Amino acid sequence: MKISEFIDPRGIQLGVSLADQNEAIDKLIALHEAVGNLNDAAAFKSAILEREAKGSTAIGNGIAVPHGKSAAVAKAGLVGITCPDGVDYKALDGKNSDLLFMIAAPEGGADTHLEVLSKLMTMLMDASFCKKLVAAKSVDEFLGLIDEKEAEKDASQSTSAAATGSKKLVAVTACPTGIAHTFMAAEALELKAKELGYGIKVEKDGSGGAKDVLSSKEIEEADAVIIACDKNIDMQRFHGKKVVMASTKEAIHSPETLIEKADKASVYQHASGGIKTTDSSNESVGRKIYKHLMNGVSHMLPFVIGGGVLIAIAFLLDDYSIDPSNFGSNTPVAAWFKTIGGGAFGFMLPILAGFIAMSIADRPGLAVGFVGGYLASTGATFASPGGDIPSAFLGALVAGFAAGYIVLGLRKLCEALPASLEGIKPVFIYPLFGTLLISVVMCAINPIMGALNSGLTSLLEGMGTSSMIALGVLLGAMMATDMGGPFNKAAYVFGTASLAAANETGWMIMAAVMVGGMVPPIAIALATIFFPKKFTENERKSGPVNFIMGFCFITEGAIPFAAADPLRVIPSLMVGSGLAGALSMAFKCTLMAPHGGIFVFPVVGNVALYLVALLAGSAASCLLLGILKKNVAQ
Repeated sequence: MKISEFIDPRGIQLGVSLADQNEAIDKLIALHEAVGNLNDAAAFKSAILEREAKGSTAIGNGIAVPHGKSAAVAKAGLVGITCPDGVDYKALDGKNSDLLFMIAAPEGGADTHLEVLSKLMTMLMDASFCKKLVAAKSVDEFLGLIDEKEAEKDASQSTSAAATGSKKLVAVTACPTGIAHTFMAAEALELKAKELGYGIKVEKDGSGGAKDVLSSKEIEEADAVIIACDKNIDMQRFHGKKVVMASTKEAIHSPETLIEKADKASVYQHASGGIKTTDSSNESVGRKIYKHLMNGVSHMLPFVIGGGVLIAIAFLLDDYSIDPSNFGSNTPVAAWFKTIGGGAFGFMLPILAGFIAMSIADRPGLAVGFVGGYLASTGATFASPGGDIPSAFLGALVAGFAAGYIVLGLRKLCEALPASLEGIKPVFIYPLFGTLLISVVMCAINPIMGALNSGLTSLLEGMGTSSMIALGVLLGAMMATDMGGPFNKAAYVFGTASLAAANETGWMIMAAVMVGGMVPPIAIALATIFFPKKFTENERKSGPVNFIMGFCFITEGAIPFAAADPLRVIPSLMVGSGLAGALSMAFKCTLMAPHGGIFVFPVVGNVALYLVALLAGSAASCLLLGILKKNVAQ
């Protein structure tokens, strides 16, 4: 199947002038929509922006290949534009992009189209070919150049794939979406290896599954392994081989450097589980800590949400008058929901600590982190090993990081042990001594963290009305700052952690957090209706969908609009969310569930005033969007 079969001539435009990256994305999406490749342009744009958030798809040398795989795609397709004057697409090499392709891939179904389109991505590694495309005077000439290059590529495919040399290398390439960078990195490595006289075989871990999978024999015979990946892969098969770790972009731009490193690479020792496949040596300490924390939080949230909502249902179904001190368990039905929900909710701290530890030390850290999180929940001390003052969320954070680095320390110490004991390390040495050490650490710090936690709770409970309102402003605004990023997650985690206190203060905090997160999408939807001239046609079409997103507490629905005009949209949304959080606190609204949007309004305390807070915040942001945003040229 030829590449040109996926390209409708109407989807190619030459000599386009573009102001910025956002205009380029809108232009390419409009071409996809014009040729019938999409059933929801706004949803597809969200997929494109989500991919761009992981790293620009401008690979440098004047090429940008934005791509997305989404249910919003009706059929697989490719569109392209040339921009002779170039456009700043945030390429790593700092150069403007003059050749842009956008791939639309549907979810599910056959992935033949990805194999064909990946061939085009590898063809774009030829700089002279790209220059010819940019210089094309007509669409027919443009498509003819692609057909000609594809025929040349097919003719040389067998020889390049079977390249031999004095040394043999194997490699794996993989990017998060598995559409473009995976195959471009593979092509760069194959071309450079052939040029340098190396034999190489590259496994491409693409969206449709792994291609050219390495056999155990090929790995065994290889002199070294290059892992150029932006996601986790199975590393166990490379135990005992020289391994070079890199990203796909390093493979695309510096394949020769990676091949040269292969000769001097250290031998990879696989203890247990997978390892991170991106080179994180240049990451800041703060970035590493954030990644470990988010790994724990992402695994914790399903337990918090599932258990928290069931607990909220228990309160909804119970009769407070029977026994106020036992509210939530007075009736058999309520007690059933409370018990099940409490069991799920009780996993929160062990899960948080366990997966933080696993992010740091891989699978051996998991059990040690679980134990540390459990001890944080009980408040175990040397004097009271059965439990005293729980150190709760703060203690679980410490437990997760402590457990991870304890296991890393044990690994380092065990390097001196005989090779014959390699198999016993992950099943005996790490869990035994890791559990012992984390128990000592937690019994030592629990009194400190417990006192700090109790002090913080007392401080919040003792806050006056004005102080609680200020806290509501802060939490609400944080929910709208980056809508799914570090600030948003910090506010949300603080809210869910406050639920563990099971008191009015904690419930008020959770209510302020949720209303702050509901405002941005609702405000966007309102603004597209009342101020249509401020938005593009595609944005106006997708705007009403944000009502659903907002009422369901899915803040991320506002991301495409914020990304298109961050300097005006984000401050507008922060003001409205902060106002909603402040009013929620002022009205003493409470929420016993960690998620759910309007579906958990039945368990909201002072629900009528809570709705007032939501509407006031949404209206304020809508008005600010109408004032601050500029009219869009129609």
